[in-house]
Order: sequence, then C-alpha cells, then structure tokens
Amino acid sequence: MAKNILICDDAAFMRMMIKDILTKNGYNVAGEAENGAKAVEKYNELKPDLVLMDITMPEMDGIQALKKIKESDSGALIIMCSAMGQQAMVIESIQAGAKDFIVKPFQADRVIEAVKKVVG
Repeated sequence: MAKNILICDDAAFMRMMIKDILTKNGYNVAGEAENGAKAVEKYNELKPDLVLMDITMPEMDGIQALKKIKESDSGALIIMCSAMGQQAMVIESIQAGAKDFIVKPFQADRVIEAVKKVVG
C-alpha cells in the first residue's frame, strides 16, 4: 500500500515540486499545509505515515509544529526541509524528534532516499 505523506511548506511551488517527486515514485500525498498551524491541524485530521515539514513558515514555524505533532503522537515520522545555512535549526529539529532532513533546493533522489529510509 502506498504511504500517505503530508507536505508542509509556505511556498506553493515547493509543495508542487515535492508532490511531483513523491507521486512519480509511488507515494500518495494525503494533504498539504502552508504553515505550521495548518500542519498540526492536518496531521491530526489525516494521520499520515510521514510529514515533510519546512522549517521556516509563517504563523508557526516547522520546529514548533514538529513539537506539537510529537506531543499528540510520539510515533509521528517527520522529515524537515531546510535551506542552506540553517544548521542550528536542523539540529534543534532532530533533537525534537525529526527523523531526517532534506536541504533545498531539492534533489529528487535525495528526497526519495530520505522518505524510503524513514517509511520504507
């Protein structure tokens, strides 16, 4: 069965790019969120197998959203997406429970490698 993935990024073109990479590789995009608050809401509603979460977003950033999701579901699988030069935030998100991180600009093979590593 295809894994359900929630994509969280404030940039619509980034969500579209990730969605394209995932669907071409047999994954199902269960939903999309444009900020951290929506990501938490959608996670609780959809219970996806995996979340791809941007670190820098309006309303609630990815790290806050990651912590909120982990509070309600300690088994949540989350991969963070960050721009170059966000090492401190990447470290903080890994400490908060993220399983991996992908650096922008995305390379399709790196996205799939991270997804496979986390959900198979």
